[in-house]
Amino acid sequence: MASEWCIGIIGGSGLYAIDGLEDEQWIAIETPWGEPSDDILCGTIGGVKVRFLPRHGRGHPISPTELNSRANIDALKRAGCTDILAISAVGSLREEIDPGRFAVVEQFIDNTRKRENTFFGSGFVTHVSMADPVCPRLSDMAAKAVSKAEGKVATGATYLAMEGPQFSTRAESRMYRAWGADVIGMTAMPEAKLAREAELPYALVGMVTDYDCWRDGEAVDVAEVIAQMEANGELARAMVANVIDALPKKRKPSPIDTALDDAVITAPDEHDPDMMAKLDAVAGRLLRDL
Repeated sequence: MASEWCIGIIGGSGLYAIDGLEDEQWIAIETPWGEPSDDILCGTIGGVKVRFLPRHGRGHPISPTELNSRANIDALKRAGCTDILAISAVGSLREEIDPGRFAVVEQFIDNTRKRENTFFGSGFVTHVSMADPVCPRLSDMAAKAVSKAEGKVATGATYLAMEGPQFSTRAESRMYRAWGADVIGMTAMPEAKLAREAELPYALVGMVTDYDCWRDGEAVDVAEVIAQMEANGELARAMVANVIDALPKKRKPSPIDTALDDAVITAPDEHDPDMMAKLDAVAGRLLRDL
């Protein structure tokens, strides 16, 4: 297992760049799943390898439903990432999680419907566990990094992933609250599932831009969302810097590094060579042992 950190940063709405990157260069990475959202910005911060991918592309041309999350995760794996810290704009479903606060996500409810959500299929069937979908080590570092940057942070949040690109109806928003969701967004699924399939420890920090429309007489206003996203961006960049600064010198193995070990169910004599060829990055460690 890798003993050296290589941190993948997925920047969501409001985070289109990171500070302090040295020896930076944009690198195009081809994947068997199509084109990722953008080239990957590669460099180092304090000697730590960093790979930055703007989730919606530079200039935000890609809608949530049209994101190619398989290509994004595959590209980050090919770029050498050992762990992924994802940042995403979210709406709040709880009074106490107010706009401007950051929410470190612990659980997900996937209510998306139109997205390719797995690298695997017929000829190489796997079932990875998503019971605990984020990396506790990286999530804890992210929460501490927000506090160090003097930001407000909520931990243990449940994220409702909706399809979009429209915002919720008021009835939907209230239903999501009844389901136990704390924040709502359009991009973390299937991203988190695919990261687990690629054996990449994943943490998600939601930047709260607004209250979703569950409150009487209020609706999501895009202008207000954008203004809050811009305000959140500076804190997000400081958080990223603090996470990287706090990384231990050596990366200890994570159980997520071997998430596929007990996940494959297809018998060896039924393996599809074409599918396995596409999995050379995301499942390369496993395939080498078969």
